[in-house]
Amino acid sequence: MHKPVKILLAEDEAALGQIIKESLETRGFEVKLCENGEVALKKYQVETPDLLVLDVMMPKKDGFTLAKEIRNIDDTIPIIFLTAKSQTQDVVEGFSIGGNDYLKKPFSMEELIVRINNLLNRSKKQKHSALIEISQYTFNFPKQTLQFKDEDKIPLTHRESHLLFHLVKNKNQVLNRSLILNKLWGNDDFFSARSMDVFITKLRKKLKQDSNIEIINVRGFGYKLIY
Repeated sequence: MHKPVKILLAEDEAALGQIIKESLETRGFEVKLCENGEVALKKYQVETPDLLVLDVMMPKKDGFTLAKEIRNIDDTIPIIFLTAKSQTQDVVEGFSIGGNDYLKKPFSMEELIVRINNLLNRSKKQKHSALIEISQYTFNFPKQTLQFKDEDKIPLTHRESHLLFHLVKNKNQVLNRSLILNKLWGNDDFFSARSMDVFITKLRKKLKQDSNIEIINVRGFGYKLIY
């Protein structure tokens, strides 16, 4: 039997939250309902959901703030925002934070379910193509491993894996130092920059078996992965 898809739902309107939860559960989803962003963040860290449905206007921690914090941990989990706001800048902000879809209240449950299924299908396809060839290495981003040819897999830490992923995405181009520090470390101060230098050194060591691979320090700008 397949495990049910786990959805984390953060909605402070109790009645609406319960309606959404029950409707999704009748479709076979497993739903964890949270009444505010603070509870939702704690639940996210424990439950490892497959998709997030976040109300934007919530007490204690709003949906945008919650999504920002989760995006610093996880680049790939699908996020749908629910909002009563209709201004264009709010929609733009939601997508710029890392939201994948945006549903304005009131909405039909059928529309929400269609959007959830679309995002899950897209996420599944991305996971199937998750193996990335880096010259003679195979990088599995979701599983956080590197493998040189047919040798044993090398485990990566969460931050090493995300840093390598961004270097690969920007292959042969400069990865902006400030941008990646803010994304992965939350700021670009001196101590975070020194920490990033340490992680770059660790990645160089893990990639040293292939002489075609280089991570170049572009002084004053960032790093460039070449292979």
